[in-house]
Amino acid sequence: MTDRGSPAVRLTELLAHAARGPRREGLFAIWLVVRAAEDGILDPPLPPRLRARQLEALRHRLASLTLPAPVRRGVTSALALLDDPAPGASATALNQLTAPAREALGAEAGDAIAAAARAVRAVKQ
Repeated sequence: MTDRGSPAVRLTELLAHAARGPRREGLFAIWLVVRAAEDGILDPPLPPRLRARQLEALRHRLASLTLPAPVRRGVTSALALLDDPAPGASATALNQLTAPAREALGAEAGDAIAAAARAVRAVKQ
């Protein structure tokens, strides 16, 4: 379903090379948010009840992670936007997550999220 150059795969590769600790957990959290944003643009879309359960499960999983402060704030903001069923909400959520990820996790992670935001925006148009 995902190709080798997809942003989710790039984040998985970064995750595989990261040492244990907050940086790795931050990459994992961002990968989960990117996957949730990609699920938000499925055609046909997920039923609203299933989407709400998916986002609640994501919040529950993220609560146990030790995240760098910028990533924690960015993920919280992104999750609030993913709750919005508006067409561009997923892309906006990922765009707002790009800068905190770049700051805390490095340029490669920021670039992967920016690519994911562009991909989500392209699918919605």
